[in-house]
Amino acid sequence: MNARIRNTQPEPFALHAAQPIGQIAIHLPGSTAVFRRLKLDFCCGGQISLGQATADKGQDLQAVLNELGALERADSSLEFTDPATLIDHILERYHAVHRDQLPELLRMARRVEAVHRDHPEVPAGLAELLEQAEKNLLDQMDVEESSVFPLLKAGGSAKAKQAIDTLRAEHTAHGAMLMQMLALTQNAIPPDGACNTWRALYSGIAQFHDDLSRHIHLENNVLFSQFEVVLPAPAPSTCCGSCC
Repeated sequence: MNARIRNTQPEPFALHAAQPIGQIAIHLPGSTAVFRRLKLDFCCGGQISLGQATADKGQDLQAVLNELGALERADSSLEFTDPATLIDHILERYHAVHRDQLPELLRMARRVEAVHRDHPEVPAGLAELLEQAEKNLLDQMDVEESSVFPLLKAGGSAKAKQAIDTLRAEHTAHGAMLMQMLALTQNAIPPDGACNTWRALYSGIAQFHDDLSRHIHLENNVLFSQFEVVLPAPAPSTCCGSCC
């Protein structure tokens, strides 16, 4: 039996100047976009420390650390119950984050599919799936921001209830997309010997999966439920059966 045994516990990660930039790229989703913009080679040159890499480029190490540190996102949504405050949290923590995540994931997926097209575990079709996911999710977020969320902040309405029903159906479609994404990527587990770009891609996919899942949960189960009327259960029937 040749099954690979992997440690499923997350590796400890602390952002600091001595961290190899390849490890930062793998463990900190979103960092690859920073490295790409700064022309720091996290793939082939990923063994170099962040401090050394920035020094070699004449860059401000503390400024780079600050930018990377801003990517370490937490979800404090349990603090928010008021609809308006919760909506503002969703906009900042999820809508803005998805708009940053998806273009970089799409870029890395295209790169991995092209460079490793002959590898038996290449995630063929992932870029196409991400492209469609980006379109669908951005369209939905635009609708929420332009019409649904303002209606909810104003107290809700029959029109808002109809929109919520549509959004719930779209969330179900997003959930199916996430399942397909995990299937294409072997549950976001890179193959043995995968390059740093491939590993960073899968780390980003795992983060996107978790973020979108929490995003959908907050909207479906916390926000939308505050605007949906629960109808009382019908009274027990007294019919003896002869009327049926």
